[in-house]
Amino acid sequence: MITSTDSKSNKNIVLLIIVASLGYFVDMYDLVLFSVIRVASLKGIGVADEDLLSVGVSLINAQMIGMLVGGLLWGIWGDKKGRLQVLFGSILMYSAANIANGFVTDVFTYGLIRFIAGVGLAGELGAGITLVTESMSKEKRGYGTMLVASIGLLGAVTAGLIGDKFAWQTAYFIGGGMGIILLILRIGVFESGMFHKIQDKNIRKGDFMMILGNWGRLKKYLNCTLIALPTWFVVGILVTFAPEFGDALGATEPLSAGKGIMFTYLGISIGDMISGLLSQYFKTRKKVVAGFLVATLISVLIYLFSSEMTTERFYFICVLLGLSTGFWVIFVTIAAEQFGTNLRATVTTTVPNFIRGSLVLVTLSFEWLKTPLGIINAALLVGATCITIAFISVYNLEETYGKDLDYIEE
Repeated sequence: MITSTDSKSNKNIVLLIIVASLGYFVDMYDLVLFSVIRVASLKGIGVADEDLLSVGVSLINAQMIGMLVGGLLWGIWGDKKGRLQVLFGSILMYSAANIANGFVTDVFTYGLIRFIAGVGLAGELGAGITLVTESMSKEKRGYGTMLVASIGLLGAVTAGLIGDKFAWQTAYFIGGGMGIILLILRIGVFESGMFHKIQDKNIRKGDFMMILGNWGRLKKYLNCTLIALPTWFVVGILVTFAPEFGDALGATEPLSAGKGIMFTYLGISIGDMISGLLSQYFKTRKKVVAGFLVATLISVLIYLFSSEMTTERFYFICVLLGLSTGFWVIFVTIAAEQFGTNLRATVTTTVPNFIRGSLVLVTLSFEWLKTPLGIINAALLVGATCITIAFISVYNLEETYGKDLDYIEE
C-alpha cells in the first residue's frame, strides 16, 4: 500500500530528477556553445583566419581552467553548506556570464568571461547527481542519474542547433536566459536527507585534504577522474577541431564543428541511456565502462583513418563517437558512490570538472605533437594514451552497484 508520505516522497524525487536534468541541460548548452560558435564569434571580434585555432584553444583552456577552480569551490561548498545552495549559485553565475559574453568585442574580455562562466558551470552536475544518488534507493538510483545525464546532454544538441541558426551573440543570450528561467523551477526542490543528518554534526565536511592526505582516497579519486578522459579527447579535439581534421582527411567540403558537436552529443545522450540501462540490468558499473572504452577505441580509429571524408560520413562517425563515449552517466555515478556523505559533493563536483579541465593538458599535448607528427598522428598518439589511462583506472576501482551510501569518511 502506498501511503501519502510515500506519494509525497516520490513526487519530490520526480521533481528533483526533472530539475537536475534541466539544470544539466542548460549546463551542457553553455558548456559546448563556444565550440559550436568558435569560428563565427572569433571572426566577429576580428580574429584573423590563421589565428582561429590557436585563439580557440586558449579560450577553451580559459573556460576549462575556470571549471577546475569552480569544481573545487562548489564541491567544498556543497558538503559544508548544502547541495541546493550550489545548484542555485552556480546557475546564476554562468547564466550572467553567458549573457555578458554576447557583448564581448576583444579576445582578452572573451577569455575572462569564459573563465567566469567556467567557474559557474562547474557546480551544476555534481550537485544534481549528489542529490539524486542520496535521495533514491541504492537499487534504483542508477535510473535517476541515467535520466539526468541523458536528458541533460541534449542541451549540447540544442547548442548545435541554436548556434547554427542564430547569430553567436543571440546564442549566448538564449543560454543565459534559459538559466535565469530555470532558477524559478528550483523553488520546490528539497535538500538531501543524508546531508541533513550530518549538517550540524561536528565532523569534517568538504575537506579536500582528507583526500590529498590519504593515499587510499587519493588513488580512488584519481581513478574516478581518469576513466572519462577519452570523452573529452573526443569532444575537445576530434570534434571541436573538425574543420582542421577535415582538411587533413581530404574532406570533400568543410566540416562543421557545430553540427559535429550536435551529432556527437546526440550519440552521447543515447549512449548514456544505453550504458545506464546496461549497468542496472547487469548490476555492474565497471564492466559496462570497459566495454564502452573498447568501442571508443574502434570509433576513434574509424574517424582518423577515413579518407575523402564526406559530411554525411562525418556526421555518422560523430554519432558513433558519441555512442561509444556515452558512459558519462556511469562515470559520475561511480564517483558519487565511492565516497561518504561528508565528501560526496566535493568528489562528485570536482571529478567531472577536473576531467573537463584535463582538456587543457590534452590540447597542449596535441598542439605540441601536431607540428612534428602531423595532425592525424598526433591525435592517434594522444587518443591512445587517454584510452589506455582510462582502462587502467577502471581496473583499479571497486564495483559500487548497490552500495549503501549512508556513511561518512572518518
